[in-house]
Amino acid sequence: MALLRKHMQKRWAIASCRNEAVTQKLSDELGVDRVLAELLVSRGVGTFEDARRFFRPDLSSLHDPFLMRDMDKAILRIEQAIGNKEKVLIYGDYDVDGTTAVAVVYSFFRQFHSGLEFYLPDRYAEGYGISGQGIDYAAENGFTLIIALDCGIKAVDKVTYARERGVDFIIGDHHLPGDRLPDAVAVLDPKRSDCPYPYKELPGCGIGFKIIQAFIQKNSMDINTCYQYLDLVAVGIASDIVPITGENRVLAHYGLQKLNTNPCCGLQSLIDLSTHRSGHFTVNDIIFQIGPRINAAGRIDHAKDAVKLLVSKSLQEAAVYSTSIDVQNTQRKDFDLRITEEALAIIDGDEALKRQKTTVVFQPDWHKGVIGIVATRLTEKYYRPTVVLTQTNGHVSGSARSVVGFDLYEALSACSDLLDQFGGHKYAAGLTMKPENVESFRRRFEHVVAASILPDMLQREMHIDAVLELSEINAKFFRILRQFEPFGPQNEAPLFMSKKVQVYGMAMVVGGSHLKMTVMQEGTSSFDCIGFGLADYVDAINAGREFDLCYTIEENVWRDKRSLQLNVKDIRI
Repeated sequence: MALLRKHMQKRWAIASCRNEAVTQKLSDELGVDRVLAELLVSRGVGTFEDARRFFRPDLSSLHDPFLMRDMDKAILRIEQAIGNKEKVLIYGDYDVDGTTAVAVVYSFFRQFHSGLEFYLPDRYAEGYGISGQGIDYAAENGFTLIIALDCGIKAVDKVTYARERGVDFIIGDHHLPGDRLPDAVAVLDPKRSDCPYPYKELPGCGIGFKIIQAFIQKNSMDINTCYQYLDLVAVGIASDIVPITGENRVLAHYGLQKLNTNPCCGLQSLIDLSTHRSGHFTVNDIIFQIGPRINAAGRIDHAKDAVKLLVSKSLQEAAVYSTSIDVQNTQRKDFDLRITEEALAIIDGDEALKRQKTTVVFQPDWHKGVIGIVATRLTEKYYRPTVVLTQTNGHVSGSARSVVGFDLYEALSACSDLLDQFGGHKYAAGLTMKPENVESFRRRFEHVVAASILPDMLQREMHIDAVLELSEINAKFFRILRQFEPFGPQNEAPLFMSKKVQVYGMAMVVGGSHLKMTVMQEGTSSFDCIGFGLADYVDAINAGREFDLCYTIEENVWRDKRSLQLNVKDIRI
């Protein structure tokens, strides 16, 4: 994938101290480096008590699930279904968030309700969200209640159809509602305008977790019963790229603890297959090692296999599904690589397209399961709003990705008359249209984006938290920095800059496009560095010139030896 990694010049924006007095006071009270105090203040941590809550997340701080609008109705209907021995279908989206949500709710309720099944729509035959086929399956097989997770907030017509067929719905979603809510028994979504729930950023698996938390609370069960599913919740939070703030931070913190000490059989089986077998799994490791494997089931075959894996009761059972899913993940990588190369060739061969503010590429034979990944890669390469389209069963469907600061959902809304349907959020969306509308959509989307996107949005910006001397990086600094984890949106791994560093020895290219080197400043210890996709700097660095470095600090584990390493994000000669 070296073609993707050609360096694009970025803007470096160095954060200024928000409040000198608060920073100094916090530094004194906590006995930490001033740089660390600045990092805390920038994250809204201004007092000793704030810092205690930040560094010591506590499950007791989770919100009362009954603060969520309709939660009382949802639990009442579930209790009724259990009491009457009704058949209940747990329905979820086919991505990681959806499959983990289904696994959490199904695993909990199967302990005391035998009339339980799960259902995930086929990505190709049914598409995203609640399908007529899924409702028909429920009605024809005697299910009277569907609990939909990570989808359904806009399924107004489908929920009405289900009611006509004698099937009730509980919706548990986290996407933005439309103008009308579905006429379900309960609609659980913190983003409802009338929902008083204090935290709005739970993913679908977080909503699933709140359902079982509410059931446990209502029925005076041991609250620890729901905490055994936190490893699955952490995987959903990490993979859905939701903010790691508030309740998500608490859930992810404890979920990662469980993932690293006592994961469920399905996740243990995936960990055993991953290349990250030692040390400690982080949000990033979930995103790159676990999430893609779970996703591969729904992309290449069917997401039900991912849920079967995640609800496995033994390592032997889990191994059957994880091995199959690992093969599917290899296939997914092959499709991903081929389609990405084809898409890049289309762009490279079209001078007009290169000059545009958007990328819209279409090939009818591209594999629908990987076009979202390809859209992400093209956005990384050209850094502009991107749509990748393919054709299935006479319909064109696509995945769209945006750049920081630009609202993709709004841009698609301005093209809605050309679309059969679309859904998503500010930075990622899915869409379908008729084949004859592709060219009109391409022109309209470019016009809408070009008229509203700011030039600065089309250049990636590095938000640098602090300027450091390399001599300031030591074991104590890193030990405290690590307590800022789990990292993710709105709590990113701090980005540092060091000025006038020099290479120690020679820099080298590894893996075709990555830069490996050791750096130092005058009179300081040396630090090993890895710079993914930065191989084009090797000659300038080896010429002996000083350069500025933008990086995160991480621990490198190699043959049981641990050392600090700088993960280089950008270089300025």
